[in-house]
Amino acid sequence: MNIFTIATKRFPTGITLLIALGFGCLFTFIHMPIPWLLGPMLGVCLFSRVMKSYVLYWPRYFQNAGLIIAGYAIGLTFTQETLTEIVHQLPSMVLMTLLLLLLCLLISYGVSKLAGTPYPTALTGSIPGGLTQMVVLAEETKGIDITIVTFLQVSRLMMIVIFVPLLIFSPLFGGVHSEELSALIPSVSSSWGELFPSIIPYAIMCTGCALLGKKFHFPTTFLLAPLIAAALLHLSGLHGPVLPSSLMNAAQLMIGCYVGLLLKLENLPNKSRLVTLAIVSGAILVISSCGLSYLLAQLHPVSPATSLLSLAPGGMDQMGIIAHEINANVSIVTGYQLFRTFFIFFAVPPLLRLIFARISK
Repeated sequence: MNIFTIATKRFPTGITLLIALGFGCLFTFIHMPIPWLLGPMLGVCLFSRVMKSYVLYWPRYFQNAGLIIAGYAIGLTFTQETLTEIVHQLPSMVLMTLLLLLLCLLISYGVSKLAGTPYPTALTGSIPGGLTQMVVLAEETKGIDITIVTFLQVSRLMMIVIFVPLLIFSPLFGGVHSEELSALIPSVSSSWGELFPSIIPYAIMCTGCALLGKKFHFPTTFLLAPLIAAALLHLSGLHGPVLPSSLMNAAQLMIGCYVGLLLKLENLPNKSRLVTLAIVSGAILVISSCGLSYLLAQLHPVSPATSLLSLAPGGMDQMGIIAHEINANVSIVTGYQLFRTFFIFFAVPPLLRLIFARISK
């Protein structure tokens, strides 16, 4: 028995952390999207599959802590400006969101039939509501294959985050920019010294609401409860500091490690067929987003780039950064992205549970 085997058995959490840090640094170096979520997730997944004799472990409460931090960060983006934009264009936001979800219903039906996957699993994997939210929902719902859901969500997210910027900076959407796309990645953050004391009431409220939500079985409580608390406090006028990038990276790592250990690739059925369908469905979603963006540009006086960034089912933060770089309407982009995020967070889980209950009957 070698030293590494002994270490993984005695310190499985520590070894998992080292692997996650290594892959997070690697993904950052090669400019992968959301490197501190995808890097640890894929790193611990591949290591646990290839080196089956080694034991990896990641406590559930680490993931919950990461979800609370992510919920706070998302809730903080809900400002008076985005709220005003949502009110002004609410009918269009509802229409575009419903059309996008209808498209996902059709895509998931095709994936279910062609891959021989249960429809609830294919549907949960196809909803563009955020990797973390859908994986947590899948984990809480009986009869859903978490491995397939995670695989579909990761493949879709990577395709959109990579190809939407390429479309925006192509002549098709009039985006002419000389800087490298990787220059868009740096996000707005603050230093650790700027957190205190204004972070204290947010920390108390977000953590307290998460624990209270768990007691009353609130769905995905460690993400949604802090999100609601942070949004309400922020709208009330209480200043909430932007989190340091290192803390956001740590939160993504805590979530990614837990999800990565749930992702059991050896249990993935019809691997080649499912990979092909994931790529095709992701391409269909990107092309359909372009079509919906054309419809939005006809309904409102916005530029093609603004409409595409508003409807692209990718990360709200990255879409907002790109909008700022090309002088698109940031408030419209943020408003549409935030509305879809909140709609999917609050409306989709109960609707999915209702659909799954009817299917099971």
